[in-house]
Amino acid sequence: MVSQMSEAEIYAQARKRVEEKKGFFVHLTVYILVNTMMILVWALVARTSHPWFLWTLGGWGIGLVLHFLNVFVFSRRSGWETREIAKEVNRIKGNQPQD
Repeated sequence: MVSQMSEAEIYAQARKRVEEKKGFFVHLTVYILVNTMMILVWALVARTSHPWFLWTLGGWGIGLVLHFLNVFVFSRRSGWETREIAKEVNRIKGNQPQD
């Protein structure tokens, strides 16, 4: 199906993928920086208390894993999705009657 795409469509799709990947890496960087800061605060201020930073580390970590899966694992289009997109493009261009 890639051969049916124009250069502009290919570029737009590639740009969207790069933006998704960049968004994940920004999320990962913020996760590392914020959680490092929270661990340092706990270590310097209240080391003898319960390690409360683990709640944020774990909860946010789950969100980070889901973001990773969405960007790098589940983002590939299926054959059905590609065909449906092509049908919609044709319908919008007026080449095919609406279903």
